[in-house]
Amino acid sequence: MTMLNRTGLLAAAACFFALALPASAQTLRYANQGNLTSLDPYTLKESTTIAHHAHIYEGLVARDKDLKIVPALAESWETLDPRHWRFHLRKGVKFHNGDPFTADDVIFSAERVRSKGSNFLSNVPPDAKFVKVDDHTVDVMLDTPNPILTSQWDSWFIMGKKWCEENNSAAPTPASATTPSYASLHENGTGPFIIDVHQPGVKTVFKANPTWWGKPEHNLKEIVFTPIGSAATRVAALLSGEVDVIEPVPIQDIDRVNSSGSATVLTGPELRTIFLGMDQNRDELLYSNVKGKNPFKDTRVREAFYKAVDVELIKTRVMRGLSTPSALMIAPQLFALSKDFTRAKPDAAAAKKLLADAGYPDGFEVTMDCPNDRYVNDAAICQAVVGMLARIGVKVDLLAQPKAQYFAKVLKPGGFKTSFFMLGWTPSSGDSHNVLHDIMGCGNDPADATRGEANLGGYCNKELDALADKVLIETDTAKRDQMIKQAFEIGIKDYAYIPLHQQALAWGVSKKVKLTQRADNQVMLYWATKQE
Repeated sequence: MTMLNRTGLLAAAACFFALALPASAQTLRYANQGNLTSLDPYTLKESTTIAHHAHIYEGLVARDKDLKIVPALAESWETLDPRHWRFHLRKGVKFHNGDPFTADDVIFSAERVRSKGSNFLSNVPPDAKFVKVDDHTVDVMLDTPNPILTSQWDSWFIMGKKWCEENNSAAPTPASATTPSYASLHENGTGPFIIDVHQPGVKTVFKANPTWWGKPEHNLKEIVFTPIGSAATRVAALLSGEVDVIEPVPIQDIDRVNSSGSATVLTGPELRTIFLGMDQNRDELLYSNVKGKNPFKDTRVREAFYKAVDVELIKTRVMRGLSTPSALMIAPQLFALSKDFTRAKPDAAAAKKLLADAGYPDGFEVTMDCPNDRYVNDAAICQAVVGMLARIGVKVDLLAQPKAQYFAKVLKPGGFKTSFFMLGWTPSSGDSHNVLHDIMGCGNDPADATRGEANLGGYCNKELDALADKVLIETDTAKRDQMIKQAFEIGIKDYAYIPLHQQALAWGVSKKVKLTQRADNQVMLYWATKQE
């Protein structure tokens, strides 16, 4: 949307503004440690970015305050048979530029989200065929049953076909793009807010959409988002009243905020799992002093790294008790049999022996990629891991970067560019299949281009993949859980990844603001209210 068109739209709607919002409409100022780089909703599958986009774009479905799937742009749906779904689209919905929302936009978005450059390839199954029944009805035909089809569609946002094609944005903008596309700098969603100003790295201003089809639960006239990378500056801004909401609050500042009298910290368990991964695919690591071979191809080396990392020490020293050490690559709340797994205790002596047996008695050098503004204490966690690995003779060169540079590097087209890394993952489906398929699935599968979409290390076990495929279509919960358990057991035996913990949520909120905190750590301000 051009600035001229946006201005015209807002001016034309001004007479309706008072009717669309409560009389006490407010400006809410929000700060996060990371930046909103791209407005293209298919660029980066990262929770904070998705939450920003959810204010302006919408999916066929959404998640409510309890993370349950609810209707959005599709007002209802039905399964005509296990492989045939029918979606009834909401009528009277318009994009922010005034274009009507129709089935053509759904079909276009289904193709765009599965195109090269999209970071959301696995959200829509590759075998799903979208068929227009009429302007407000879409059928989805599948080759095999998929009982969790819609579980990832709350973060698959629908874009306007006409707008994208007119603005040379029919293709997604990859995270590594060096030149911004029109869609990365402008938006045209159907959501409750319209972006009025977008200055990447500086600020983004969201104006309430007076013609939104839904009934607003907020009383905001605008949201002003400012990225503030410095934790101290972010907290100071909250306590001074310059901002109303910050995320995250540094663990060491929680008591200070709670005792301020002007703000409080909303805390709770998060579903995200923080973990470490290793390049197990290349014949030679990109960033290491080992030449001609890849140490991480040896299970003994991966096991040595696992045994060197002390997650309890990270919990007490780095996270100050606000983390839950994990034995699995999924939060226990999301898998009923997680209680059957326990994590082995760290053992530096055993780790050294494993390295020596693998041919590295003196260890080796490797670069570790880590974000420094994405997860709670992310750089500090990585620094702790560097120290732990030093004890077994591994010298780690830590490259901690802002998330924009980090993701642009590790998600580089043509192969993930990292040897050793930290990542956090919240399964968007709320289901183990997402982890088994996206994180632990073999990449470069000719039968499924979406498998291993976020498998930065190239871990591959065909037996695990076969189980993941069965998990997807199994409707018997008990049988399905046993398959999931077996798949996770394979990953553990392979030391595919090093799960660390589930971090705790910590949002700083002015006492003038009421806000719903979801366990997926998406700050949804369309549920926020602010007092004078």
